[in-house]
Amino acid sequence: MKYQINQNQCGFLMKDGRFVKTIYSGTYHFLKTFGYEVIVEDMEGLVGFNKVPKEILLKEDETFAAKVLHVVIPQGFIGILKKSGVIQKVLTETEYLYWNVWNRYDVELLDMTDPETAADVGKACLAQIPLKYYKKIEIQPGELGILYYDNQVARELGTGTYYYWTYSKDVLCRVVDLKSRPLEISGQEILTADRIGVRINLMCTYKVVEPRVMIETIKNLENQVYSCVQLVIREYIGKYRLDELLEQKEDISQFIFRRLKEVEGDYCIRFQSAGIKDIILPGEIRDIMNTVLVAERRAQANVITRREEVASTRSLLNTAKLMDENKTLYKLKEMECLERICAQVGSIQVGGGALLEQLQALVR
Repeated sequence: MKYQINQNQCGFLMKDGRFVKTIYSGTYHFLKTFGYEVIVEDMEGLVGFNKVPKEILLKEDETFAAKVLHVVIPQGFIGILKKSGVIQKVLTETEYLYWNVWNRYDVELLDMTDPETAADVGKACLAQIPLKYYKKIEIQPGELGILYYDNQVARELGTGTYYYWTYSKDVLCRVVDLKSRPLEISGQEILTADRIGVRINLMCTYKVVEPRVMIETIKNLENQVYSCVQLVIREYIGKYRLDELLEQKEDISQFIFRRLKEVEGDYCIRFQSAGIKDIILPGEIRDIMNTVLVAERRAQANVITRREEVASTRSLLNTAKLMDENKTLYKLKEMECLERICAQVGSIQVGGGALLEQLQALVR
């Protein structure tokens, strides 16, 4: 049988299932009746011939061994295959054979036994590597990362992007937000000392100051801080009657903030502010309070009116006493009244005489 091998091809000559040699470009004749067989393959990329183990091919044919790149990946390593210096793929199997005739292949071995060495690998390589082989950790500004190897604290991580191999150790990072956090408690229903239910809206801010201790000792930090603030509010509100509470509402925020500062160390945080936004009364209590307020304002208005009336009457009484004691003053008062009358009236006719002229004569 005739076999034509092109320049970019090779042929693997087999006889009775046994490898004989590798043949290259040219024309060959082998009789199948004698058990010969030629497997033709392009000399490009991965060697596809798998009729015999690779070790036999490399050992029995030196020419073939010179034309291929034999790659062995040790345990704990992965390979980065490069074609003319350009990354092609990641090699994770134990052994590879690549034709190294028309294209130049080379392999870079990456040691995964030390998690830290992943930081030395370029991003272009990491982009080709499956995520199951490494862990990417991103720490944003205002955050702190606690790095763990096999659940043991390794170190703290500041702002940045980090890469770690996960081959030999389990890598975990707990990220803690160190920025100020707002906490709002809305519609918190509390009974006062006189058994009246009020609703409190409170706002506070806090930040984590001991992230490592917090991670190891506290679960669900926000829920625990929320419960703490609730208890502090109840502690204050439950001591006072409603009217007392309304009178000293300015002191509520200061008291709550002082109490929160006393317990902040238990939660590895620092409270920065705390204040009451609203105290909401029940509907019927609010109506009663409005009625009382209106009544108080009316009573105050009545008191002011009566006070002014008394003052006016007292002034009139004093004037009357003076005029009674002094006839000249009485006469002057009469003349003042007549003058005002004359100034307002043009003419008055009574009978046949002019009353206005008589009044004016009196004034003279």
